[in-house]
Amino acid sequence: MNHFKVPAVFAVLGAIACASTGPTPALVDARRAYEQASHSDAQRLAPDRVLAAKQALDAAERAHKDDAGSFEERSLAYVAERKSQLAQGYAALRRDEQQRQLAEKSYVDTQDRLRRQAEARADNAQNNLAQTRGALSEQEQRLNQERAARVEAEQSRDKAMESLRQIAQVKEESRGMVITLEGAVLFASAKSDLLPIAQKKLDQVATTLKDVDPTQKLVVEGYTDSRGADDANMRLSQQRAEAVRNYLVTRGIRPEMITAVGRGEASPVADNESAEGRATNRRVEIIVQPKQGPQTVQNNPSQGSSTPNPSSGSSTTR
Repeated sequence: MNHFKVPAVFAVLGAIACASTGPTPALVDARRAYEQASHSDAQRLAPDRVLAAKQALDAAERAHKDDAGSFEERSLAYVAERKSQLAQGYAALRRDEQQRQLAEKSYVDTQDRLRRQAEARADNAQNNLAQTRGALSEQEQRLNQERAARVEAEQSRDKAMESLRQIAQVKEESRGMVITLEGAVLFASAKSDLLPIAQKKLDQVATTLKDVDPTQKLVVEGYTDSRGADDANMRLSQQRAEAVRNYLVTRGIRPEMITAVGRGEASPVADNESAEGRATNRRVEIIVQPKQGPQTVQNNPSQGSSTPNPSSGSSTTR
């Protein structure tokens, strides 16, 4: 009976020893590797690789359960560990690939943004250049128009002045342009009423003055010869100057731009001893004053209407 009991005891001890055998170090490493892989971003980036590692670890666990410590357990555990490590490696690779793609996208986006900015700056520069060219073209056109208008105005002025010289004496002096009309064609002897021929001449004078420059100030000066009393000559010259002024106003000369002054027998331009000289002295001068320095008018300037004519009883020609 004792011979049969000894083998049974060894069999029980062997079973107990097998049941208490723990996992091999390879299986422990495989479990640890899978734990790391399953809790890393490999679960998101390489889920297929994590699944393969889990399946390999399950196979190693089954081998351990069937034959703990066996070569098959160690071999399958080694494979499971490497697959877990491989899953993390693939995750790192895909992470780097994503970062590369993001970097490339950022680069492309940056290049596209810079290109659009450069194109926008180029478009703005082109628009500014076009506007500048347009402004210069408009300015050139204005200059050409002004030049043409100036030439036309000068030609018109020259034509008007040439026409004026046919009916009056015109000369340039320091006090301005002086237009001299003979008194004999303007007034009857000792009178201040304009003759019909005088009105025609003054019509032409008014037209010329408006064509030359309607903004220049004018002074109408009346003169007599030396015959007669000084005060009578002064009154007559004033009345004649006013008659000319008032007529020019009716022909479009602005009243505030023209003044009448009687000079009497002052400033003769010829000898009063001869009839011809006295006729020359009996005159009316229209002075177109220079804009930069208008001449001060003296001797009782007037802008009103003509005063009554002096007595016509005198036979003296003045």
